[in-house]
Amino acid sequence: MSTELSIKEAASTLGVSVQRVRTLCREGLITSRKLGASWFIDAQSLSRYGLTTAHKVAQDHPTYEVKRKNKPIALSFFSGAMGLDLGIERAGFDIRLACEVDKYCRQTIALNKPDMALIGDINNYSADEVLEYAGLSKNDEVDLIIGGPPCQAFSTAGKRNGFNDDRGNAFLTFLNVALSIKPKVIVIENVRGLLSCPMKHRPHEMRGVEYPDLILDELPGGALNFVLSLIEKSGYSYSFNLYNSANFGTPQIRERVVIVCSRDKRKPPFLLPSHSESGDFGLKKWRTFRQATKGITECHHMNFPEKRLVYYRMLKEGQNWKSLPEHLQKEALGKSYYAGGGKTGFLRRLAWDKPTPTLVTHPAMPATDLAHPTENRPLSIEEYKRLQEFPDDWMLAGPLVEQYKQVGNAVPASLGTAIGTLVMRLINGEYVEPPVGFSYSRYRLTSDVEWKANFSHIPALDKSPQAALF
Repeated sequence: MSTELSIKEAASTLGVSVQRVRTLCREGLITSRKLGASWFIDAQSLSRYGLTTAHKVAQDHPTYEVKRKNKPIALSFFSGAMGLDLGIERAGFDIRLACEVDKYCRQTIALNKPDMALIGDINNYSADEVLEYAGLSKNDEVDLIIGGPPCQAFSTAGKRNGFNDDRGNAFLTFLNVALSIKPKVIVIENVRGLLSCPMKHRPHEMRGVEYPDLILDELPGGALNFVLSLIEKSGYSYSFNLYNSANFGTPQIRERVVIVCSRDKRKPPFLLPSHSESGDFGLKKWRTFRQATKGITECHHMNFPEKRLVYYRMLKEGQNWKSLPEHLQKEALGKSYYAGGGKTGFLRRLAWDKPTPTLVTHPAMPATDLAHPTENRPLSIEEYKRLQEFPDDWMLAGPLVEQYKQVGNAVPASLGTAIGTLVMRLINGEYVEPPVGFSYSRYRLTSDVEWKANFSHIPALDKSPQAALF
């Protein structure tokens, strides 16, 4: 295939007019050269532009080049914009395959990892097909499978449909594929809601003395208990905890459940923290917004509406709506002022010398504002990337709102590095001893030991109707 395309070929590839391609050439948005009256476009540059702007769809494809790196092999599922994967790579793993359905995330993966195998809906692939796409045979040893199945099915903010949701079923399919491949270690990350999500959600208005007792599938914690029973039946040991990413070097308070499953049947230890809030346990102090965003030169961001900027101009760094005079609090929040909860996300300016709150998928939504400490704007996408620990040169596909979404949904890279480092030590047979008494989370009953003791009233779900899904 020629490395250069004609104007017509380029227009056909992007699905735009010939005149639009000429404009792209003149503005230098794609690499091209002009010979007489004709333009010749560099094919690689055109492909990169097409992926970045979503003119070109990232197709499923096997690995283009299998490079034997003499590194442990990992496969990634529900890869998103690859925040977790970046951390796993930094720990020394060779990630051979990414799995993702979101259009823009797929394009981001293709932009940054063009040679990596890419597949879509996990429901469409068998374990053998996954290995084939990754350039592996059944005889090849896979060291690590990582995945963050869709969390909305388990989130406390949603309907909590668990496995009675298409996204929840993707969780079970992922687990089935992973257990079929039988890697040395399987890592599952998810939201805190997984710890208490039932297999089947009964609306609160249908509970009480006038209704029947909750059945087995409706008890809190049933979904996780079911997952753990499948893991144990397949011969894997496990441990899990709710981990605050700030304890691993992320300049952000972001907590995720991480389940580490080991094929050698020895219970894995918890992750090794590198930071603590006050520098306890001989660790470094939490990283801050100031440290993370130092030296940023570009700033692409959304804007707040003027009606909110009126109040932001009255607030200093680290403040929110509660710092306004009472009559302005009511004016600024309207009906939300009388709603329950702390409402700490309204009119929220970040503090320079603290980690940020959890990044959301849109920094300018009224109830979850993420405003710069001193400038009258939401956080920029460049700041988002720093706070989630993406490299500055990591390319993000799609319009700005989709870029925020990709980064906001990602797992911070430092948490990924901590996971990868632990797994690397496990497969190398190295002894790991986390600090005794370390508080990994601000919540209680979040480790596997505490969780199992607290939910010990839930019998094994071997006979659950949901078992038929497997």
